[in-house]
Amino acid sequence: MTPLERALVALETRGPALTSLLESLVSVNSHSANVAGVNAVGNLIIEALSALPLTLTVVASEVGVRHLSFASARAGVEPSILLIGHHDTVFPPGEFEGYTIDGDLAKGPGVLDMKSGLSMIVQVLHALHEAELLDQLPLRFVCVGDEETGSVTSRALLEEQAVGSRAALVFEAGRAGDAVITSRRGSGYARVVASGRAAHAGNALAEGCSAIWALAKFVDQVSAQQGAIAGSSASVGLIRGGTARNTVPDQALCELDLRFSDPAGQAAIEQLLEAAAREAERAVDGSKLDVTVAITRKPWARTVASSQLAERYGAAARASGLLASEAGLIGGGSDANTVGALGVPTIDGLGPRGSGFHTRQEQIELSSLPRKAAALLRLLLAECGL
Repeated sequence: MTPLERALVALETRGPALTSLLESLVSVNSHSANVAGVNAVGNLIIEALSALPLTLTVVASEVGVRHLSFASARAGVEPSILLIGHHDTVFPPGEFEGYTIDGDLAKGPGVLDMKSGLSMIVQVLHALHEAELLDQLPLRFVCVGDEETGSVTSRALLEEQAVGSRAALVFEAGRAGDAVITSRRGSGYARVVASGRAAHAGNALAEGCSAIWALAKFVDQVSAQQGAIAGSSASVGLIRGGTARNTVPDQALCELDLRFSDPAGQAAIEQLLEAAAREAERAVDGSKLDVTVAITRKPWARTVASSQLAERYGAAARASGLLASEAGLIGGGSDANTVGALGVPTIDGLGPRGSGFHTRQEQIELSSLPRKAAALLRLLLAECGL
């Protein structure tokens, strides 16, 4: 048998282990703020790979969650292929729990985003080892514990692992038609604090300056400009202010989600926020608005190298019984933004078919798992000439 045939046979026998690991991972709550849960899922991944000849590095973070890096022997000899995942999820304990199967659908928190992708990676690595091929491939697998909150504490690890890599494969949720992601918008957030002057609403209304009114002017200005900056948006998702209904409020704040397709769009969004703040101050005499912007992910632009990598993955996908296409610009960010922005050929969305990520309807098509795993295996061997 050829190396590919040996590996595919080995992978086919891993089917029960794949779904068993998936159930174990989904059954443990790993909300980003649930440090013990995030690390427990990380430990399950370590245990699942413990029998393989991989070098493990565990990276602690200031928030307590641990990030994992596995490397094959050849990863230290030649430029590696980087496999990227995350083991944190979005639902706090008690909000959405458990793993259930309904026909071909597996449901549960993180089943699509992205514990199924992690299960695929683990079983492909096992299949390569059983086919006596793992030691011949320069592979690194990085699994971080804070992706859902912006990968703030894991960014340095991702960048360190990406430098010098030949390609990066990211296992976020699969897209419709098995489309591969080759670009994502950058993201960030803004916090706007409005200050006014407190006064009694009945006895001294004219002496007050309403921070809520000023903030409302700001929100109206920003919202009216939606669509004015191509590929960019600023959405107010939280607003808070005041202390009592009979008091003119002297404090109010809002928080905004920011998205942008390129550095020019980022700069334009920041200019828009500042201009809206100054206009609100002029509209409400005596008010002051302070704008703070934080960028969590840089834009990841489509490149020729990433598109070519997507085409090669497409060939592996079609050979595995899947569809193949390239998705358009994606609004949500991922760790592909971090490594792709460094110029590493990167593709994302390699997880199984499914829907409802970040909702209580999150689910995957179980029948797509072995085909997606086979596509990954085919790609890895083809990229290394085996």
